[in-house]
Amino acid sequence: MRPKYEVADVLRAHWPRVPDMKGLNGWQLRTLGALMRCRTAALGGHKDACTSCGTVQVSYNSCRNRHCPKCQGHKREEWIMARERELLPVPYFHVVFTLPSELNQLAMHEPKAVYDSLFAAAWSTLNTFGHDPKHLGAQTGMICILHTWGQQLTLHPHLHCIVPGGGLSKKGHWKKARNKGKFLFPVKAMSPVFRARYLEQLRQRCKPAQPLLNALYKKSWVVYAKRPFAHPMHVVEYLGRYTHKVAISNHRIAKIDADSVAINYKDYRHGGKQQQLQLSHGEFIRRFAMHILPRGFVRIRHYGILSSSSKIKSLPAIRAQVPQQWQPPTTEPRKLEPITQGVCPNCKTATMVTLETLPKRGPPQLAGSIEHFENERKNK
Repeated sequence: MRPKYEVADVLRAHWPRVPDMKGLNGWQLRTLGALMRCRTAALGGHKDACTSCGTVQVSYNSCRNRHCPKCQGHKREEWIMARERELLPVPYFHVVFTLPSELNQLAMHEPKAVYDSLFAAAWSTLNTFGHDPKHLGAQTGMICILHTWGQQLTLHPHLHCIVPGGGLSKKGHWKKARNKGKFLFPVKAMSPVFRARYLEQLRQRCKPAQPLLNALYKKSWVVYAKRPFAHPMHVVEYLGRYTHKVAISNHRIAKIDADSVAINYKDYRHGGKQQQLQLSHGEFIRRFAMHILPRGFVRIRHYGILSSSSKIKSLPAIRAQVPQQWQPPTTEPRKLEPITQGVCPNCKTATMVTLETLPKRGPPQLAGSIEHFENERKNK
């Protein structure tokens, strides 16, 4: 069902004041502008007609920005189909590495350093425990996905990691996880290691203030691990909920009026109870912009035996040693049709064909060039 309200509606209503908001950089402004113009005449489009009943419809182009709530469905499906063919017939574990709130301020000013350190420290921790003979004694792997938000659009950086329940020894033998498969590695032992590895990585990438480092060393860090997935296909279902996700979906916007935005959220402190939060237009945009990643930043990464350079050899080797109780799909992923083509929405039998390509319009004056806004801001 199409949502009643969209993030783009808030941007359009407040856009004249967006360039003057404190804390927004040029890349964030450019991204917000793309989301506002998504599937509008400003980006051009197509005029399509039915080959049977003659129905004509106009479809506007998508912005294809990874932060856009309207542009992630096709990308998510394509990515999941590719991962389906790489699944192993072994248990998979879900591990979450969370950064303490003391790092939020630094994350707003040095996001690349803070988030790159999170990826590096998480893999360093898992890799260390994997190679330790007391825990596994083998090379494991992981797929990890960065999320930076909480339910109320606050900054809450954490890494969701999918880890196979075992690894390859130096001789290429598959070794399954110990502890009767109930858990991967002890999280209480992983937490202080993760803290030390993270702070080491952070110091290499930026120069955090000593009082901040002292506070971070004193605090207990959180590593959370769930029980293994019941079936390899459940991993795909899980990944489908987390990959290509954005800070807030349009369906969570309950109401937009002249002054505020109401969003629905789950209150996990009270058993996941549904609540509603009222934010001003400016505060909603500010919170949303906090989760716009730096340009070119990779938020889904693969490591160890699941990395792109290793899986060509590691996956067949593991499948040859593990009983094949379940086979991954072998068919090629289907090609997804463009949004502007397909079956006629009227007669539902014939195909729509493109009659005319609509030219791309320049952005509205208020959405003007980011460079113009940056220059104006510098001159103030």
